[in-house]
Amino acid sequence: MVLTTEITEMLDIKHPIVAAPMGPFYTTKLTVAVSEAGGLGVLSHINLDNTVSTTEVIESMKYVVEHTDKPFGLNIRTASLQPDAIKLCRQVPRFILNNPRIKEQCNYIITSAGSPKMLFNKYYETLKNSTNLKHFHVIPSLDLAKKVVKDGVDGIVATGHEGGGHKSYDNTSTLILLQQIRKELPEVPVIASGGYATGEGLASALAMGAGAISMGTRLIASNECEFHDNYKNLVKSSTIADTKLVTGVFGPARVWRNKYADNHTTVVNKAEKRAEETSMDVIVQGVKKLEKAYRGNVDDGIVLLGQSCGLVNNVESVSNIINTIVDDAEECLKNAYNMIKVNQVLLENI
Repeated sequence: MVLTTEITEMLDIKHPIVAAPMGPFYTTKLTVAVSEAGGLGVLSHINLDNTVSTTEVIESMKYVVEHTDKPFGLNIRTASLQPDAIKLCRQVPRFILNNPRIKEQCNYIITSAGSPKMLFNKYYETLKNSTNLKHFHVIPSLDLAKKVVKDGVDGIVATGHEGGGHKSYDNTSTLILLQQIRKELPEVPVIASGGYATGEGLASALAMGAGAISMGTRLIASNECEFHDNYKNLVKSSTIADTKLVTGVFGPARVWRNKYADNHTTVVNKAEKRAEETSMDVIVQGVKKLEKAYRGNVDDGIVLLGQSCGLVNNVESVSNIINTIVDDAEECLKNAYNMIKVNQVLLENI
C-alpha cells in the first residue's frame, strides 16, 4: 500500500513525510537521509557563529545532490531581524538557476518567521516559472494562513504550539488549527506540523485532509542527524512534561526544561518582545545559546524540543523511522476504513 496524497504528487516523493527545518543548525546529512528514505529532506537556514549563511546553504545544496538524486527542499527565515534573509532570498534562487542538477532536485522552499513576500524577486520568479518549485510558508494561525495564501504561496505548513522551536503568540494546538484551515481554506495544500512522531499521528493528519506531516523532534533522534548525541539522547528520555514555552530568539519557543528554561519565562505579547529586540545582541546571544545545545551542552544551552519527545523511545536510522511511521499509518487507515464497511453492513441489515 502506498499513501498517495496531493503533497506527495506535488513534491514527487514516495511518503507524506517532510523534515521540519531546524535552523540555525546543520541538517545536511539528515536531509539526504530523509529524501533517500522517500520523504522530503529540508535544509535548514544555517547561521551558527552568527555568520551570513549564503555560503553554508549553497555548500549544503551541493552536498545533497552529490549524495542523492531525490527531491529536497530548503528553509529561509524571513524575520525582520534575520541579518542574512534578504541576501539569501536573492542569491539562493539565482544560484539554483545556474546549477541544473540542483534546479532539478530542489523543488520546495519553505519560508518562516516573517513574510513570504521577501522571497519574491526576479530570480525567484524566473526559477518558479522554469521549474516545479513550490513555495510553502509556516503559519500558526488561520488569519496568517489567509494572508499568505493571498500573497501567492503554493501551500502552508500549519504548526501548533506542541511543536519544538519558535511558536506564535496564538498558542493554538495543531489539532484545532488544522480543523480551522480545512474548513476555511479547503483547497489550499497543507502540511501538518507540531506533535507528530508516530503512524497514528500521520493517519490522523491525512484523515483530516492534510497532505503530509512535518517532523523535527522525531528526526533529531536519528542516526544520521548532525545534532550531538547528548541532544539525541534527551529526546528519547524526555516526557511531554519536560518541555515548556519560554522567550526565544524570535518570540515564544518550546524548549527542554533545563537551567536556561528554568530561569526564563514567556514574554506576554508581541509588543513586549519587539521592545526587547532593540539591538541585534538579542539575536546574537540567543544563537550562541542554541549552538551550545547543538554542540552537546544541553544543560546550559537552549534546547529546542517539541512535546512529541514523549512519543520517542529510541535513536535509530531515518529509514526505520519513516518506514515504521508509514506502515503504522497504513494499518490505522485500514482499520478506519474497515469500521466504515462494518457500519455499512450493519445499516443494510437493519
